[in-house]
Amino acid sequence: MVQKGVKIEGPSGKLGVLIPGLGAVSTTFIAGVEAIKKKIAQPVGSLTQLGTIRLGKRTERRVPKIHDFVPLASLDDLVFGGWDIYEDNCFESAVKAGVLNPSLLDTVRPQIEKIKPWPAVFSQEYVKRLQGPNVKSAKNKMELAEQVMDDIEQFRKRHNLARLVMVWCGSTEAYMKAGAAHASLAAFERALHANDPSIAPSMVYAYAALSKRIPFANGAPNLTVDIPALTELAQEKRVPICGKDFKTGQTLMKTVIAPGLKSRMLGLRGWFSTNILGNRDGEVLDDPDSFKTKEESKLSVLDQILQPDLYPELYRDFTHKVRIHYYPPRGDNKEGWDNIDIYGWLGYPMQIKINFLCRDSILAAPIVLDLVLFLDLAQRCGMRGIQEWLSFYFKSPMHATGLYPEHDLFIQLMKLKNTLRYLKGEDLITHLGMEYYD
Repeated sequence: MVQKGVKIEGPSGKLGVLIPGLGAVSTTFIAGVEAIKKKIAQPVGSLTQLGTIRLGKRTERRVPKIHDFVPLASLDDLVFGGWDIYEDNCFESAVKAGVLNPSLLDTVRPQIEKIKPWPAVFSQEYVKRLQGPNVKSAKNKMELAEQVMDDIEQFRKRHNLARLVMVWCGSTEAYMKAGAAHASLAAFERALHANDPSIAPSMVYAYAALSKRIPFANGAPNLTVDIPALTELAQEKRVPICGKDFKTGQTLMKTVIAPGLKSRMLGLRGWFSTNILGNRDGEVLDDPDSFKTKEESKLSVLDQILQPDLYPELYRDFTHKVRIHYYPPRGDNKEGWDNIDIYGWLGYPMQIKINFLCRDSILAAPIVLDLVLFLDLAQRCGMRGIQEWLSFYFKSPMHATGLYPEHDLFIQLMKLKNTLRYLKGEDLITHLGMEYYD
C-alpha cells in the first residue's frame, strides 16, 4: 500500500521508451517530442506538459504546473526504440503515415531517422490484414519473449539507460477471451513454451517487459496485460501496468457527453456511432475479428457511465450501435458521426448530432507521452500492478477484480490529480467548499 507523501526517487539519467509498433501513432509521438524539444511546436493535449493542479484551498491560489509539482522525466532524457513488421526507419514510417507536415518532419529528420525498428513478434493469425518482412522467428513463444528481452538489454546498454517504459502502439489483434493459459503465471509460461495460440504477440511483449521490471501500458483494445497471469507478474516484479485502448476520438466525446446527460437525468433511447478512417488502423479493423476486439472496447463505455441498473427508467433499454468503415482516402484524419436520441421532461424527444473530424494520431501522441512519464513516476514511487488512476487515458480501463471501471472523464481526471496530491502529501480536493460559508 502506497503511503500518503511517499519518497519519490528523482528522475535522474536517461529514460528508454520502448514501442511495439512504429506506425502512425508512435512516429507522430516521437517526431512531436523532437519538435517540442527544438521549440518549434507546442505539446498541446499533454496533461504532463501543459496541465496544472490546484493545491489546498481556492483562497491559497496554489496552482502549479503538474511537471513542476511532481518530478517527471525531462523530454531531453527520452530515448526511443521499438519493433515493427516493416523495415522503414522512424522518418520513413512517419512520411508514409502522412500525419505530420513534410516541413516539420524534415526539421527533426536527423533525430528520428536513426530509429530503426527491431524485428517484431508477429503472426497473421492475430492481425489478418497486415504482413511484413521484419519478423522474428523462434521454435516457441518463450524464445520470442527472450529475444525481445535481449533487444531491451542491448538498447539499455547502448544508450546507458537508467530506466525504461514500454507502451504498446501496435495494431488491434483478433478478439480473445481470457482462458486457462491466462489464469496464472505458471500456466502462462507453460503456454509460451507450448506455442499456445491463446498467447498473442502483444502478450509476449508484455511478459518480456514485466520480466525485466519495465512498466507496461496497452494502447490497443487487445487482452494483452489484462489477464491474471500478467497482473500476477506485475505484482511479483513490483511493476506498474495500465490499459487498455487509447481514448482518442469518438469515445472521448462519449465520456464527455454521457456524464452530462446523466448528471441532468436526461433519458437515452439510442446512440448510433459510425467512423471512417483510412490509416493502417482502419485497414486492420476492416477484418471482423479485429473489429470485434475494438467493438467490445467502444460499447462498454455507455453502460458503465449511465448505470442502467440504477436508472432503469432512463437507460435500461437504449440502443447502442458502433460501426467502423475503412476508407483509404481519409488517411489518418478520422471522422466520427454520432446520432444521439435523448428525451427530457415528460418524455419529450430531442436529438444531439456530432460530426467530429479528428486526427487520430494527433490525439493519441500526447497520451503516449503522458503515460510514459506517469508510469515512470509510478515506478519511482514504488507503485505496482494496475494503475487505475491512469484510466483517464483509456477507452476500456483496467481495474481490480470485483470493481467496475470508471469511464466518466471528469471523475477520472479528479482521481488522477488526487493521486498526485496523495503522493506528494497534499490534501485531497473534494470540492465541497462549505468552509467558505460557515
